[in-house]
Amino acid sequence: LVERHLAGGDLAGMRLLVTAGPTLEDIDPVRFIGNRSSGKMGYALARRGQARGAEVCLVSGPTSLPVPGGVRHRAVRSAAQMEAAVQAEFAACDVAIMAAAPADFRPRVAAARKLRRRREGLTLELVATPDIAAGLGAARRPDQLLVIFALETGGGAAAARRKRRRKGADLVVLNDLADPGAGFETDTNVVTLIAADGAEQALPLLSKDEV
Repeated sequence: LVERHLAGGDLAGMRLLVTAGPTLEDIDPVRFIGNRSSGKMGYALARRGQARGAEVCLVSGPTSLPVPGGVRHRAVRSAAQMEAAVQAEFAACDVAIMAAAPADFRPRVAAARKLRRRREGLTLELVATPDIAAGLGAARRPDQLLVIFALETGGGAAAARRKRRRKGADLVVLNDLADPGAGFETDTNVVTLIAADGAEQALPLLSKDEV
């Protein structure tokens, strides 16, 4: 409450939807496909949005992070669950920030029982998961803003611009694993903001709360 008061409430009245963390796609009851997202960037966005007066809904995959005070939290596990939660919340929000890293693929079939070790190995058939951000971009109203993240591994500005256009977003936040301080599990980030009009703003190494 003190932080919310000192922040000045410049986002008062805004309804903010934030996604965070990974999704986990089950192979069997004990194994899954996932990624290294810690959720820290999304939780920082939710925390700062709430502190600045917004009404925040945080849709999060599995993380070890505490839910920020005053933030409405919806816990999900898979990309399909995240899509359902986001679609249920999107119509009521003013701004959606897609900071989660949902899996792009899932096993076509999740085994009902634990798969046993095989000397010859195991081949998994993977299928695409829902493109959550693209779905929002296609469905959003003119009065809604959509912000997406693009994590790249070198030379990512052109790819980030293509991703923004493909998903119908207003702004893409590019971060590159090649930049020191921008990796997984860090409390810092190095990002470039790329807007629909082509304007770019490169930020220096900052804490995720500052970003």
